[in-house]
Amino acid sequence: MFGTTSFEGLVQFSPAFKPRPGISHVLFDFDGTLSLIRQGWPEVMVPMFAEVIPALPGETEAQRRQLAFEDIMRLNGKQTIYQMIQLADRVRERGGTPREPLWYKHEYLRRLETKIQHRTEGLRTGRLRPDDLLVYRTRPLLEELQRRGLHLYLASGTDEVFVKQEADLLDLTRHFGPHIYGAVDDYKKFSKKMVIDRILREHAIPGEQLLSFGDGYVEIQNTKEVGGLAVAVASDEANNGSGQMDEWKRQRLLGVGADVVIPDFRDALPLLSLILQTAPSPQNPHRLPAVSLLESVGHPKAEHHEPEPRTTGSFPTPGAPARSAAEPDHAG
Repeated sequence: MFGTTSFEGLVQFSPAFKPRPGISHVLFDFDGTLSLIRQGWPEVMVPMFAEVIPALPGETEAQRRQLAFEDIMRLNGKQTIYQMIQLADRVRERGGTPREPLWYKHEYLRRLETKIQHRTEGLRTGRLRPDDLLVYRTRPLLEELQRRGLHLYLASGTDEVFVKQEADLLDLTRHFGPHIYGAVDDYKKFSKKMVIDRILREHAIPGEQLLSFGDGYVEIQNTKEVGGLAVAVASDEANNGSGQMDEWKRQRLLGVGADVVIPDFRDALPLLSLILQTAPSPQNPHRLPAVSLLESVGHPKAEHHEPEPRTTGSFPTPGAPARSAAEPDHAG
């Protein structure tokens, strides 16, 4: 099946992967999958959690931060409010009196804004180009999906007002049009599952026609629940364009059933051709160097079980030098 497809980077497949020529609708997560505007957000949320959670006798700040990190990342991909509900629960279980989760959410967003303001201002003033803050090679994939006539949707756990603002700054609105969705303060009125259900219902299509891309477990799990094909983007956000996978994301997303794992979108066009069983677009030529034959890799039965990977290219072994990083193609 895969012998005629070559990739320039790392691409990992589960044994259950099969092409889906009937794909008609494509769902993307936002932060970490497409956008890097909020890269580094855990560096804001983790200290805030550690600051708020009452310390236990003998507990160090490092231990409290580790607890906070685990709580936060377990809920990554869901609306931010769920992480704040978890924070309130931690405060309460340790004998404290928490504030309302919505207060914690607004305080987190206030702190985050001070961290990312230079990025949004850079985009507004032209000091930064939109593709500077997109995951490597995002633009060619979106253009190719549109050329093929597929319907694109964006759903994020970030507040919708911010998602739409940042999508505009990144020149993404032209790809998604009105189909950009995000969280609202009344968190029960939005979820990625609701977006998926709406896509299937309004277009009267089976889940097998849905393709999703995401770096959080929620969109991967929700896609698999309806029978869709899920591509996990294990993006190394701090080193965009390195071609290396974030190992925590890779294992987490394989653990919830991802069909394919990629580090970024450098191989998205040949991957799309493989999924749809079609030839690549002549309008978007891409380099297909002769590399090792693609092989399948099993995903772990349990979330923290380490699989035995076999991939295109190779994962660096502990202590071995990593492959040289590619320079991001800001022209997109």
